[in-house]
Amino acid sequence: MTAKFTDYFLLISLSAMFGASFLLIKISVTEIPVLTLVALRLLIAAVILWVAMKIVGQRLPCGTRIWFWILVCAIFGNVLPWGLITWGQVEVDAGLTAILMAIMPLATILLAHVFTHDEKLNIWKLVGVFLGIIGVVVLIGFEELTSLGEDTIRQYAIVAAAVCYGVTAIITKQLVGYPRFGMSAALMLISFAALAPFVLIFEQPWAITPSFNAVLSLVLLGIFPSAFGTLMILAIVARQGASFFSQINFLVPVFGVFWGYMFLSERLSSNALLALVIILIGVAVARISPNALKGLKHIDLKGDNSKP
Repeated sequence: MTAKFTDYFLLISLSAMFGASFLLIKISVTEIPVLTLVALRLLIAAVILWVAMKIVGQRLPCGTRIWFWILVCAIFGNVLPWGLITWGQVEVDAGLTAILMAIMPLATILLAHVFTHDEKLNIWKLVGVFLGIIGVVVLIGFEELTSLGEDTIRQYAIVAAAVCYGVTAIITKQLVGYPRFGMSAALMLISFAALAPFVLIFEQPWAITPSFNAVLSLVLLGIFPSAFGTLMILAIVARQGASFFSQINFLVPVFGVFWGYMFLSERLSSNALLALVIILIGVAVARISPNALKGLKHIDLKGDNSKP
């Protein structure tokens, strides 16, 4: 099905939302503890998705097996990556976070090679992963890769979050075939339930007094990239499929850098810009289809159209 203006509008809007999430985290995490911030973000999204589920007439999934996989996806898709990103952004700029997160599709390619039988590495995927690694080295710096400074550890945490998303991309195959709204609500609900006890044990959310800007950033984070973002993913995939949706990997880091520059006055170094370009080229190269290249052999370059 040919993509229409509406499809590209949804994709670009979603990319802007996801890119803005790094900005919103950076603003709110300065005043709200990490676990509390993630838990409240999950709670806001869970309530909205629960209401959406009820509106469309769906229910939460049933069965022990499916709830096991929901729990696993909740941990690797929400609790761990959101926690790692939020903790990392205590020191790391929003734009740099967006660039580091851009390696997610490349991490997925490596994990898919190991854990699936139908998504093995080819030369283009391998080159793409190699370029992604080079991009990360350029961004963090070769010397810092072997050091244990606080900034470097937090950047490692963000890279680990990208790997968590890669794990989730593999696991979500276990959730195919279930009602999408019910599944989304279930993921947010169980994510919140899994994290809430740790919030109460290690933090005191009742004692914090965040500013209006911090609270507003948290609310926007829960509503837009978390809840509405999930609903928009469902809409885009239903309209145009997963391949069309995957183009978001090129747009999110660009928006992340843009929002950080516009609202936080973040200035990227030449190394960071170079790393962004290298990683995005790596993602593009990894998407090259061998079948498409084979098809080039059948193009008649000496046909009538080549004549003056």
